[in-house]
Amino acid sequence: MTTDEFHLRATSFGGVADLYERTRPGYPDEAVRWLTGDRPVRVLDLGAGTGKLTRSLVSAGHDVVAVDPSEPMLARLRAALPDVDARAGSAERLPLDDATVDVVTAGQAYHWFDPASALPEIARVLRHGGRLGLVWNLRDDSVGWVDELWSMFGDHEVRRADDPQVIPPFGPVEQRTFRHEQRLDRDGLLGLVASRSYIAILAAPQRDAVLARVGALYDRVAGPDGLVLPYLTHCFRSMRG
Repeated sequence: MTTDEFHLRATSFGGVADLYERTRPGYPDEAVRWLTGDRPVRVLDLGAGTGKLTRSLVSAGHDVVAVDPSEPMLARLRAALPDVDARAGSAERLPLDDATVDVVTAGQAYHWFDPASALPEIARVLRHGGRLGLVWNLRDDSVGWVDELWSMFGDHEVRRADDPQVIPPFGPVEQRTFRHEQRLDRDGLLGLVASRSYIAILAAPQRDAVLARVGALYDRVAGPDGLVLPYLTHCFRSMRG
């Protein structure tokens, strides 16, 4: 991916914020507990988007600060979670004071960060002994039609999450994978695909052609109650020394 394409895709989410909110899945409760621990703490949800992971963090009893660079995405988060402290900002320049959070999480977002700048910033806002937790919902290609769906998009939809490379003062990276699923109707599946950054940046004729293929797949495999889309939720955590 070129630098220009990376920037274009990274900034595309504001234009699909409604689709993202309606169609993207949340995260399994057991994955959130593994990332954050069992007791309520102060959590920075970084790259929070419309609040998909933020909701689970709030439900688990955590005191959450949500940060995202996209104001349209944050508008949906604020509407859904008006009591959450939501701030505009980036991983490379966090709008928080030093040593003010216990955990930093990032759901579907770490690959948009510049680790050389973001990791020192994350370490700065974490208290000593704090934790960085990263999570992605990725394809479960053990189901034939699921592999067919995501294979339409080549390398844009990866099969697994590579271990993120972290630097001191973070320690070794631990990894766990959880199963997750999402029930979708036809519009839901089309919206889920349309919310992808690599689809959002396409010209309308190209986007419509892709969505027509996705709709044809849905019509072929869905039952009367829609379909259940399975995921493998890949989680990583590392402690700050």
